[in-house]
Amino acid sequence: MSLSELLQQRYSVRAFKADPIDPDTLQQVFELAQQAPSNCNVQPWQTYVVSGQQKDQLKNALIATVMKQQTPNPEFNWKVAYEGIHRERQFGSANALYGAMGIERDDKMKRNMAMLRNWAFFDAPHVAFFTMDKYLDIMGAVDIGIYAQTLALLLQERGISCCMQGALGQFPQPVKELLEIPEQQGILFGMSFGYEDTDADVNRARTDRSELSQSVQFFS
Repeated sequence: MSLSELLQQRYSVRAFKADPIDPDTLQQVFELAQQAPSNCNVQPWQTYVVSGQQKDQLKNALIATVMKQQTPNPEFNWKVAYEGIHRERQFGSANALYGAMGIERDDKMKRNMAMLRNWAFFDAPHVAFFTMDKYLDIMGAVDIGIYAQTLALLLQERGISCCMQGALGQFPQPVKELLEIPEQQGILFGMSFGYEDTDADVNRARTDRSELSQSVQFFS
């Protein structure tokens, strides 16, 4: 499958089968992702991949934290309030997601339950947390984004789906305690991944893309 086909076919998946990915395949994917480019080749990513019993333990700890209605305490700036066209696209994404699940706009209970599934990793058999040394700031975040996209495409090439989740960086403390992540490393975001549950309504959600003329200008 070509890279163009992978990009056209990939979408965020929010319901997974319980079947785990073969350990050799996991090793291969993350080994290949090491080829991702980074500024000055600093390779800032420190990735924690959690599966099995430890993943379930972490899920329970995160859900317990969220259910206490504590204020999110991310280690990086997640306080961006979208404006203009960016806000319109945010609403469009939410409408596509909740519409696929048949959840009405004013049904706050069901929306909150759907949101809570972020910290259950959407029942995926695996979750990755992307961390970097906090001092690296925006330059490190750029590199981590490139690395995460590389991983997503390598997974897609093997028929494995994923969902990037900023929510997995909102409550870092339970994750850092369980995985013994050093204090100088901050959790930027996470990614749930596994084999898609193709029968789940939520996986019918699709978002659109803007016209090229709205995003790119060519000069010669």
